[in-house]
Amino acid sequence: MRILIIEDEEGLIITLTDRLRNEGFDTVSASDGEAGYRLACEQNFDLILLDVMLPKKNGYDVCRDLRKAGNSTPILMLTAKGETVDKVVGLKLGADDYLTKPFEVIELLARVEALLRRSPVNSGGVLPERFAFGAVNVDNRRAEVLKDGKPVELSAMEFKLLQFLIANQGEVHSRDRLLDEVWGYDAMPSTRTVDVHIAWLRQKLEENPRHPVFIRTVHGIGYMFQDI
Repeated sequence: MRILIIEDEEGLIITLTDRLRNEGFDTVSASDGEAGYRLACEQNFDLILLDVMLPKKNGYDVCRDLRKAGNSTPILMLTAKGETVDKVVGLKLGADDYLTKPFEVIELLARVEALLRRSPVNSGGVLPERFAFGAVNVDNRRAEVLKDGKPVELSAMEFKLLQFLIANQGEVHSRDRLLDEVWGYDAMPSTRTVDVHIAWLRQKLEENPRHPVFIRTVHGIGYMFQDI
């Protein structure tokens, strides 16, 4: 497994490189956004650790441009900002998860391992090779989604969440369960990760995101997918 670290704090680069290599990962690092973007485009990586505050090209722009270029490598954003709006921006631009500095390396490793899990869904549900609902067609084998015949850009984590919901349609899932099954780690009390990803799936797939037909909220419990 190869991990690209795009970070300008030399001490953190050394710490992450040592720890990740001790865990068996191969790492490459870049200390500014432009160099990191080039590496991500020129080489194959299994995951990208991406700082937000970077010289030459900030992490938001790197994330956005990678997704526009069709790069679907999972991105874990590292940010010193604790405001919810900053986290939402990163997720909106295509990041799969975020971690606020300062953080414990053991937590970062848990997030990394969760994002690197090979299985598209960690569930007992049946995932069909192709699935259609409304104007949306999902090709699970090719990891492609079309709406009205046009490609829909989903982040890796958005696609995994959609797969899980489809495989377990008709079931109501709490935020804690979705974090555990899709992201692979236990929920934090203040997290809005699930809510943000649900909102963006609705924005991209529902005809009227404010009144979703397929990705439903079950008030006081969580979310469910129902093909009408």
